[in-house]
Amino acid sequence: MSLRLGDTVPNFTQASSTGDIDFYEWAGDSWVILFSHPADYTPVCTTELGAVAKLKSEFDQRNVKPIALSVDGVESHQGWIGDINETQNTTVNYPILADADRKVSDLYDMVHPNANNTLTVRSVFVIDPQKKLRLTITYPASTGRNFAEILRVIDSLQLTDHYSVATPVNWQDGGDCVIVPSLKDPEVLKEKFPKGYTEVKPYLRMTPQPNK
Repeated sequence: MSLRLGDTVPNFTQASSTGDIDFYEWAGDSWVILFSHPADYTPVCTTELGAVAKLKSEFDQRNVKPIALSVDGVESHQGWIGDINETQNTTVNYPILADADRKVSDLYDMVHPNANNTLTVRSVFVIDPQKKLRLTITYPASTGRNFAEILRVIDSLQLTDHYSVATPVNWQDGGDCVIVPSLKDPEVLKEKFPKGYTEVKPYLRMTPQPNK
């Protein structure tokens, strides 16, 4: 199954390090980051899982729940979590799905045969509260993920869902935004953007971030 942006992601029930999880029920009204790992006791993954645990307060501020996946079983996960906590000086505070049967990996197209026929690639899925897929990023097994970038994208998605703006290149929270081209009426622009805006070109209008 190939998931595309805007698709409703499939539900599943799967074992995890914190017990069986019905994905839709577990996600509730939160945003979700689902991210996969090739196997337990792998070095790059150990650093990633530790980093995500340390970002709990950042995810909480954004109403985001992280959930990881690895193709090994629950018992293996529990041993690995001990290593993660020890080596990364943290406490893993979110579930790791145990996908030994590859059920979730296949549902979310996490195995790319030309990269490796048995192991999942480093997939990242950002899913909104309506269970719509909003972002996918796929990293090779050798490259650790940039969770600062993932947080930046979530900030952009949550901002642009509520205001008539898009975020420009290298945008960071608090930076100027782009007014969407579909807005033309001067009165509407004045109402929506009381801080004003700069017209660089008719199609490129910059405004201070509306919610700051």
